[in-house]
Amino acid sequence: MQKSDSVVIIPTYNEKENIENIIRTVFSLEHRFDILIIDDGSPDGTANIVKNLMAVEFKDRLHLVERQGKLGLGTAYIAGFKWALEHGYEYIFEMDADFSHDPNDVPRLYKACAEDGADVAIGSRYVTGVNVVNWPMGRVLMSYYASKYVRIVTGIPVHDTTAGFKCYRRRVLETIDLDAIRFKGYAFQIEMKFTAYKLGFKIKEVPVIFVNRQLGTSKMSGGIFGEALFGVMRLRWASICGKIKAKK
Repeated sequence: MQKSDSVVIIPTYNEKENIENIIRTVFSLEHRFDILIIDDGSPDGTANIVKNLMAVEFKDRLHLVERQGKLGLGTAYIAGFKWALEHGYEYIFEMDADFSHDPNDVPRLYKACAEDGADVAIGSRYVTGVNVVNWPMGRVLMSYYASKYVRIVTGIPVHDTTAGFKCYRRRVLETIDLDAIRFKGYAFQIEMKFTAYKLGFKIKEVPVIFVNRQLGTSKMSGGIFGEALFGVMRLRWASICGKIKAKK
């Protein structure tokens, strides 16, 4: 079977209710997308479900990296990016396991990069208004105005600066110094977008509808928002000081 040019990275922690369904849904798409699960020691057996699927059905398409304990979303993605680059993928995706990101939108992000010339494609909740379903109003407002705040402070021309549904072309992740990315939580998504923007890459927002998870437990916390609030100012200062540079 021909190797895929694309891999979808899905970080997991206690996602046993969702993991098999999300894997099967991605694999049912017309274009072949491989999947890399980064599991942070889920005590609910998420990794065992993945291992079983790898052994029985998806040996060549499904991959797993197991880590010991919750080490943070940012470090999970950095580990996934490095793995994807080592394995030769051209298009590298970020996606949640809980169906808040619709797998049927993955081909649209792929098209934005593979056919429309984008270096980074963002599944955007806010480029055409507010497209969020089943979130409490307080959380919607916090997320929406957080993105507004990031745009004002950094000047990045992106409506959904905190989005975690993305496709990168390989050259973006090869250019960014991944070891210099400092944030682990919510601010990680902002830092990656801002760094790509400052390095001159073309970013395109693709409108999507974000649906709050139906199964499992959210991993969001107040500390994550705090990191983003103060992290944005640090990013702006780093930019002013000329510290955001391509990997040597």
